[in-house]
Amino acid sequence: MTTDEDFEVIHGSGNVFRDFGEPDADVKQMKALLAAEIIRTLRVQNLTNRKAAKITGFSEINFPRIKHPDLKRFTIDRLMTIWNRLDPEKEIKVEFKDGSRKPGIQQEHSL
Repeated sequence: MTTDEDFEVIHGSGNVFRDFGEPDADVKQMKALLAAEIIRTLRVQNLTNRKAAKITGFSEINFPRIKHPDLKRFTIDRLMTIWNRLDPEKEIKVEFKDGSRKPGIQQEHSL
């Protein structure tokens, strides 16, 4: 049986890619956050890959790659364009921190 003394708690930086020493950690984190927002938008709007392709003008094959994250083929601007076309009412704000707080995407609805 293990006890609490057998484990050491380590607080991450808020960027798992940075915590594991990945190259381009901030880019990978941003892509992951954008992909998560795209996936959320697809679910909320109940969009199939075909419908999402029609709305965005991007090939249908892109959406399974985003959903099962194969983000190597995507740039940040491409992901942002897809998200913006799926939900043009959203305003995207990005804050960069020194790593001591969790980074993230803040969402606001434009009026």
